[in-house]
Amino acid sequence: MPGSSFGELFRVTTWGESHGRAVGCVVDSPPAGLELSEEDIQKELDRRKPGGKLSSKRKEADRVEILSGVFEGMTMGTPVSMLVWNRDARPEAYEPIKDLIRPGHADYTYLAKFGVRDWRGGGRASARETVARVAAGAIAKKLLGCFGIEIVGFTREIAGIRCEIDVREEDLKKIFERAESNPVRCPESDKAELMAKKVEEAMKQGNSVGGVVEVVVRNVPPGLGEPVFDKLDARIAYAVMGIPAVKGVEIGSGFSCVRMMGSEHNDPIVLRSGCVAFETNNAGGILGGISNGDDVVVRAAIKPTPSISIPQKTVNIRTMEETEIVVKGRHDPCIVPRAVPVVEAMVAICIVDFMMIQGIIPRTLLDL
Repeated sequence: MPGSSFGELFRVTTWGESHGRAVGCVVDSPPAGLELSEEDIQKELDRRKPGGKLSSKRKEADRVEILSGVFEGMTMGTPVSMLVWNRDARPEAYEPIKDLIRPGHADYTYLAKFGVRDWRGGGRASARETVARVAAGAIAKKLLGCFGIEIVGFTREIAGIRCEIDVREEDLKKIFERAESNPVRCPESDKAELMAKKVEEAMKQGNSVGGVVEVVVRNVPPGLGEPVFDKLDARIAYAVMGIPAVKGVEIGSGFSCVRMMGSEHNDPIVLRSGCVAFETNNAGGILGGISNGDDVVVRAAIKPTPSISIPQKTVNIRTMEETEIVVKGRHDPCIVPRAVPVVEAMVAICIVDFMMIQGIIPRTLLDL
């Protein structure tokens, strides 16, 4: 089964390589009647694009072009195709190491699978592919907004420095504003400063660090998810694990639940304004694979960026000899802040897809 498409009714297919001519996606198909412009997509791509002292020095404007599916500012219910040109690709920078397998990258596994590989920055395995996911996610996020659903991501942890904010007690818009005000996207300013220092230290050493991205979705309707093999949390985990550099996914209390008693972990059920509600949210808004109406809370563990300038052991696949590699060039010392809009996008795509399956989002919005 091809691996470049995701979703059932809101189906996203991405294409393009890191140092190829362009990257893009086809979304087949958002409902008709959604007001959509390139500016809607651009504001999300601007959050993901490189730039700033703590990220890659690759200078990509990431200007999106909508090629199909939108007419007179409105979706037609047909496939929306989007393209972003690679304007600052430098494939020649990889010539000196094209025969060396980079540790931590997909160089060896792509070669083992296909017998050939794109050595220009990793090709399809590069995080450059996530431009297309964010473009598709921008449509999904706008659709969620039409139904009063908020989605916000932020940096929960970098290099062992952890943000302790309680999202249940916070206005998501305020979390977003605080997170977007600093280069590490952490909503706690004191922790943001410590995180930034850790990233700078790693950068000076030619090394890298990882961390955790958290995404919260508020006002999700109960009932999303299909038993038993197509649970909402299972599909979210599948979607988020498919993002480059993600090595683990948590829903709600996640791995911390193993240190809790059942009496601690179960969320007490109460009535609020005559409706069933939950006092706590260890479940992360999902029970039995189906949304319960509470905040959907997702965390993604992001590994340290594998491209580092410290010498590492590897193999030359042309001579089949052991050697050392030093990866030079324009690489992020920490990919976590730029991963925030990517994780948001994949979670948003999942929620929209299940809302369409459930019939909450119709094929046309014109009758709403």
